[in-house]
Amino acid sequence: MAFSPQPETMLTGAIRLPEFDVFAVQFGNFGIRWYAISYIAGLVIGLVLLKRGTRAAYSPVTSANIDSLLNYLLIGLILGGRFGYVLFYNAGYFITDPLAIFRVWEGGMSFHGALIGICLALWLMACRHNLPLLTLGDRVAMVAPIGLFFGRLANFINGELYGRVTDVPWAMIFPHSDGHPRHPSQLYEAGLEGLLLGLVMFWCWRRGGLAIQGRMTGLFCLGYGIARFLVELVREPDPQIGLLLGGVSMGQLLTVPMIAAGLFLLLGRRHARHR
Repeated sequence: MAFSPQPETMLTGAIRLPEFDVFAVQFGNFGIRWYAISYIAGLVIGLVLLKRGTRAAYSPVTSANIDSLLNYLLIGLILGGRFGYVLFYNAGYFITDPLAIFRVWEGGMSFHGALIGICLALWLMACRHNLPLLTLGDRVAMVAPIGLFFGRLANFINGELYGRVTDVPWAMIFPHSDGHPRHPSQLYEAGLEGLLLGLVMFWCWRRGGLAIQGRMTGLFCLGYGIARFLVELVREPDPQIGLLLGGVSMGQLLTVPMIAAGLFLLLGRRHARHR
């Protein structure tokens, strides 16, 4: 049920968003959601780019490796994203209703959980296919901003994960919210985590970023961590958590290890060449 905006919010000139259909394609009560489309688009585009990269003479990763990698990533992404949300953002609720963990259609995915799941999936594939872990990680990191870009656009269409109340000229009133104008933080994240970080990753790749093992992985961790930390300053905290000690959000807290890992890889492995 949508809340009626307060009179004072109507005077700000905020952009009132329509209620977008969460389904891209619908058949009765079932259909394909925009969020699923974003996952598929990110994976397919990333897969195409990675397979093109295997044509390079120096590439230690084959086209067959990329086909196998997709299966590992799908499992790691879905399981990690879901259990990360359960652990980091809503553990109390799922303890009282454990079966809700499996009701993924009700929403609830965590990027940091998905990242952990993907890291485990990459480690497992590296062991089974006798490939250097960071060699795989560098290639996945190179195309990850594509999926992030589409994912944040899907968040915007769904009217979820919006920002804090504001009076900036581009403030938006989201459907099913409290009617107050808010930062479109999903678009900030699409621009920073997706578009800008993707351009930086592309620039680094063009300058031989894959030549030093761990460079692309480190750049992604550092870039995403900084972008997410900044956007969290204007993103509405999860209501069941709020702000933590010191006024930081859970999202900001979880970016700290990413930033540290990014700095370690960029500064500590500058001379570690790919095999």
